Amino acid sequence: MTPVATASTATAELGSAGAASTIGQFARYLIVGGVAFAVDFATLAALTEAAGLHYLVSAAVAFLAGLGVNYILSRAWVFGESRVKNAAAEFALFALIGVVGLALNETIIWTVSAIAGRSYLLGKLASAGLVLLWNFGARKYFLFRNA
Repeated sequence: MTPVATASTATAELGSAGAASTIGQFARYLIVGGVAFAVDFATLAALTEAAGLHYLVSAAVAFLAGLGVNYILSRAWVFGESRVKNAAAEFALFALIGVVGLALNETIIWTVSAIAGRSYLLGKLASAGLVLLWNFGARKYFLFRNA
């Protein structure tokens, strides 16, 4: 086999392995995201309905609870080693990506509730898929690209 053929075969295998790794990570992230979403959604409903907080305040607090669950499980099971070697900096970047997700979350919940006149919980459901895709993609790219 020629060196060019060997190099292109190796590149194709690495690309395939990288895609398979990303698909596996995304599958695990869906499970982690589901657990984090359950914590987020339950906290949102409890703080709004039982504690009487405004739904946007509840949504922010609930999102942060879900973020904590997501960080712990993502770090341990989904991505593994981070590109950022400082734990505080890693969490700060993880949280910053989450803040963008929070902004998307709040905007969608508010739009569905205040503009469309529907339930804030329906807004939460509507935001979940978009925020999941944003969080996975951004975290994979900025924090765990080589993982």
